[in-house]
Amino acid sequence: MFFFEDFYGVVIAIIGVLFLVSIVLRFVPLGLWITAISSGVHVSIASLIGMRLRRIVPKRIVEPLIKARKAGLDINLNQLETHFLAGGNIDKVINALIAAQRAGMSLSFEKACAIDLAGRDVFNAVQMSVTPKVIETPLVAAIAKDGIELRVKARVTVRTNIERLVGGAGEETIIARIGEGIVTTVGSSVTHSAVLENPDTISQTVLNKGLDAGTAYEILSIDIADVDVGRNIGAQLQMDQAEADRRIAQARAEERRAMAVAQEQEMKAAVQEMRAKVVEAEAEVPRAMAAALREGNLGVMDYYQMRNIMADTGMRESIAGIGAPAQSTASVVDEQKK
Repeated sequence: MFFFEDFYGVVIAIIGVLFLVSIVLRFVPLGLWITAISSGVHVSIASLIGMRLRRIVPKRIVEPLIKARKAGLDINLNQLETHFLAGGNIDKVINALIAAQRAGMSLSFEKACAIDLAGRDVFNAVQMSVTPKVIETPLVAAIAKDGIELRVKARVTVRTNIERLVGGAGEETIIARIGEGIVTTVGSSVTHSAVLENPDTISQTVLNKGLDAGTAYEILSIDIADVDVGRNIGAQLQMDQAEADRRIAQARAEERRAMAVAQEQEMKAAVQEMRAKVVEAEAEVPRAMAAALREGNLGVMDYYQMRNIMADTGMRESIAGIGAPAQSTASVVDEQKK
């Protein structure tokens, strides 16, 4: 019986020890601690437990620290923890520092952390600083003074400027400025053939403008990859201008024609009115003559003499083809007498 009691006690003790060991292993990564010690990096167990309490994965701190110490970088555990808690990428920072050290570049840990926290890929920036990058611009359309369009494509060789990487403009700004320089150079050329003969003038003009100011890159060279002749914009503009002038002249002619038609209508109306007044006045003449005959103011001989004159006038009008009036004055006088 005592044997069974001792056996149960040993089992309970073993279970307790295993439970305590599991708790210790949960908070203390012994394998990582042994790896650090064997690599010559002193990391205390208390520091590892503190990382667990601060919700930091110790592996993501200790392994970059081992890599940095093996590369000869003077970086401590607190610096890595601070950058990790700030949301930085420790692996990229350490890799960038090692690459900069191997390339003989001056890059401090604080500068690398600032670049990383600014959202830039610090390792890629160091690589671009060592190995320049070629940026190919899209087709840029520009028009020379003779109205011919040229389509230019350029290749820009740039390298990263570490000092201006924080707060500096990116590749989009470089491409936009290159396009602006191409448009300015081609637009200031007298003829498009001058640009085709010496395309390097575009490169020289763009480089002399210092387009990399305020950017995170340094322009090393600008090479014109392709120059194509496009449309004759000047001739097209002249054609459009001539068409616009034609439409304006046509509109003005239509306006003048409408005014002439209106004036003609007004003149016809005035002539009709004058004719109506003449006819009305002629209608009053026979009545006045009839009244003169009744009152004795006009003699018979005078009347016949007037008839002869009117007959002579009608004969001449008929010979001339003018045509006789619808009702002569003599007939009106005869009607008045009756």
